[in-house]
Amino acid sequence: MSDSLEIDGIKFHYEVSGKGAPMIIMHGWGCDSSTVSSITRVAEKTHRVYTIDFPGFGKSDEPQSVWGVDDYTKFLEKFSKQENISNPVLLGHSFGGRVGIVYASRNEVSKLILVDAAGIKPKRKISYYLKVYSFKASKFIMKVLYGQEEAKRRTEEARKKSGSSDYRNASPMMRAILSKVVNEDLKHLMPLIKAPTLLIWGENDTATPLADGKMMESLIPEGALVSFPGCGHYSFLDNPRQFAAVLESFLKS
Repeated sequence: MSDSLEIDGIKFHYEVSGKGAPMIIMHGWGCDSSTVSSITRVAEKTHRVYTIDFPGFGKSDEPQSVWGVDDYTKFLEKFSKQENISNPVLLGHSFGGRVGIVYASRNEVSKLILVDAAGIKPKRKISYYLKVYSFKASKFIMKVLYGQEEAKRRTEEARKKSGSSDYRNASPMMRAILSKVVNEDLKHLMPLIKAPTLLIWGENDTATPLADGKMMESLIPEGALVSFPGCGHYSFLDNPRQFAAVLESFLKS
């Protein structure tokens, strides 16, 4: 069943299916509820599943200011309260994993499932910092040469060409949000997660490497990692059969 409600002036879309204990499924950046529909079909066999479109994705409105992970988590907390969802199972893929980590660190959840999750700030090579500082220098020079408005236009064009596909495909507001959330390191919150936590990873994941999953496993008190050979950042799509088997086993345990 497709549904929507308004929270803090933002239209929020979500899908509800299945019966049983509540479970919230959260997609990754640049995706929406349809991306994780295969996960929903597995989970709805045993749970009442809420598959959401984060604000700024799918059929939900964009945030009205530059949000961080905490803002997205507060929004999810308000949704849970409004829908009388307590002690849910949380599943988050990629960016959804960030929200899952923050939510589970300060709320009761029965189980947490992190799929190729983000949340650990990547180590940067010196080439990255050279690129950043060169970009900032050229931005200043363009302002001197062309004036503020033209410099802003040229800078935005340069960002589109050099940025990731997620950045290029996003609106100005969502680009600003992406720039903020990718630099948030959540390692300090992981020891606060008390729920049994399953981490599922693709061994060939280059967006959130397997090393991130191993670090999360070591930091989360009841964390357990399962990795799939030959799979990338979308392990649930790369190996749907094995993913479903692992998920079903964890949900029933």
